[in-house]
Amino acid sequence: MGAANSAGAEGPRTGGPGRRLPVALVGGLHSDARKEAVQRLLASVPGSVALHHDLTTAERGTVLRTVRDATSSLSRGETPLVNNCACCALREDLVPELLRLADDGLTRLAVVELWDSVEPRAMAEVVAAHGERLVVSAVLTAVDPALLLPYLGNGDDLSDAGLAAARSDRRTVADTWARQLEYASVLAVADNPLADEEDRALLAQLHPTARQVRIADGAGLAAAALAGFDVESAAARQHPACALLPQDADDCGVGTYVWHRDRPFHPERLYRALEDLCCAAARSRGRFWLADRPDTLLAWDAAGGALCVESFGPWLASLPEADWDTVPPLRRAAAATDWHAEHGDRCQHLVFTSPGLDRDGIELLLDSCLLTDAEYRAGRESWKRLPPAFDALLEV
Repeated sequence: MGAANSAGAEGPRTGGPGRRLPVALVGGLHSDARKEAVQRLLASVPGSVALHHDLTTAERGTVLRTVRDATSSLSRGETPLVNNCACCALREDLVPELLRLADDGLTRLAVVELWDSVEPRAMAEVVAAHGERLVVSAVLTAVDPALLLPYLGNGDDLSDAGLAAARSDRRTVADTWARQLEYASVLAVADNPLADEEDRALLAQLHPTARQVRIADGAGLAAAALAGFDVESAAARQHPACALLPQDADDCGVGTYVWHRDRPFHPERLYRALEDLCCAAARSRGRFWLADRPDTLLAWDAAGGALCVESFGPWLASLPEADWDTVPPLRRAAAATDWHAEHGDRCQHLVFTSPGLDRDGIELLLDSCLLTDAEYRAGRESWKRLPPAFDALLEV
């Protein structure tokens, strides 16, 4: 069975042949909000249990697993690290525990509380790989709105914050938090009197397609945890070519600016502007192309003042038409939306979201990095001879 799967709002029947255990993943760096959401689910869904792997014991060579219901601990155990990696141990230990719960026929919902810096996508795909017995019923990220901007602006390495999942973990607090937030289909929002309208506007603009549910609303949270989640579609939406990027918005002092152009960037001018662009917004992301790499789709991912630029292979327009059938339908549909008579799906599509956003300043700076009219008319062979300023970032 493929990775795409869903569960009805009432959940599948317990017991009987062909039953699949619904699994709701609850993650997020806001640990107090996450724990509150898990406890609320246990109290609201009869027959639910929670699994949690505590990675803080990794320095001792093990990961601590706990299984509990709404009132008590059901079991505890330790599993050794795999390849000196706590996350690898989590992946290998999680599925057997879930299958054991599926076999007992008594569990209506398995709530997997992810450890602080664990990102939900990998765990959702691990669970979905066992689709004959398990079904991902939801991916929720717990959010304290008052902490949203401080975490999004935190450029510290996870290792410095004591949150690294492995010794080789080089992620930052900001980029990890952004991915946790943007992958989820449901945002479980804590009630915090310190949160203001700006915080709530920022949350809405960062992930406008997510369903927001108050953690205090037990019935709403339970329904969201059993509503269903399509793992294949979620993975496709993470690809920069077809990501559902936020739309232009302006509310309560928070702005989202969408910059869309057809002309390629001059690599040197863009490289010189990177520092200013990274600091121009709390969060920016999208796809872009460089004149010296006209066939390469590049992803832009910035948070906490740091930028990640990554190659995602060829633009659809640079592939032979015979190969288009191998491309997922969602990507072909996205390409059709941006299709240009000359450049195909090659485009600049960057989105900046932040309180106090300087739209005009961002637009002027980005436009200044494009090829000039004379450079553009010189043609592609001339573009490819421009200085390759991004080689170091792309590890060429």
